[in-house]
Amino acid sequence: MKREDLIQKWLDHALNSEELEAFKQLEDYEELTKMQTALQYFKAPEVDVESAYTAVTTTKKEILKPTSWLKPLLKIAAILVIGFGAYMYATLPTLTTHETVAANKTRVELPDTSEVTLNATTSLSYDKDVWEEKREVNLAGEAYFKVAKGKTFSVITNDGIVTVLGTEFNVKQRNNVFEVFCYEGSVKVSYNDANVVLKPGQRYLIRNGKEFRNEEENLKEPTWIHNESSFKSLPLQEVIQEFERQYDVTVEAKNIDISQIVTGSFTHTDIDMALQSITLPLNLKYQKKQNSIILKRD
Repeated sequence: MKREDLIQKWLDHALNSEELEAFKQLEDYEELTKMQTALQYFKAPEVDVESAYTAVTTTKKEILKPTSWLKPLLKIAAILVIGFGAYMYATLPTLTTHETVAANKTRVELPDTSEVTLNATTSLSYDKDVWEEKREVNLAGEAYFKVAKGKTFSVITNDGIVTVLGTEFNVKQRNNVFEVFCYEGSVKVSYNDANVVLKPGQRYLIRNGKEFRNEEENLKEPTWIHNESSFKSLPLQEVIQEFERQYDVTVEAKNIDISQIVTGSFTHTDIDMALQSITLPLNLKYQKKQNSIILKRD
């Protein structure tokens, strides 16, 4: 795979295990990861590149012979630029980042002993230097949190913010799905201008911008941390996407209604058993072809 394609998939958190290893072999791997960390909190001003280039080239033509006062002035300017750059680098947050690829999960312990289990293709980051003052993590993907009691703990996603003091909950933020399920304590979810407080057994779900109210469920923790994905009244498309994440494969479903609503589960430890759990209730057949699964009508 080309270097540019690897970098793009890395930015999208879409690398599989082989691609992640190839990405780590790039000569500028360390620089890229450092730059990504810095840019999360730094936004450069918008610049008209063409106008800037014209201004620089025009200035270069006009200054043919520096005067006696110009050289020391340029030295001072260079020192100021270097000093400002060093200051900006020193004040940027030092983020700690944990990532998982397809077919992988990992458990992370935060500085306050809070525990987080990351599902496949998930990214979690936080600033350990200010953790005592601000317990805050950034999440892309899905994670199960066991939060130690203390100051306010916030999970920031692209869709919404989850705030707690000390509790257990699951957050999923993938594609057009934002879901929070509370297992213990209470959870406050902020989505757009709405604030919702969840109690144990309650779920907050946004799919394609629409809010869904689910009946309460008596669950102690998410099934996926025990290598089983459960789904209740979900479109087949979401089930297929989760299957792809857990087995690092591509599923082809031509001429299959992937919008149909299904309920069930599949294991993460046996691909054939998992495929049967999905296909048999829907009267479908499957064919395995290298890293692809082809679904067919029975």
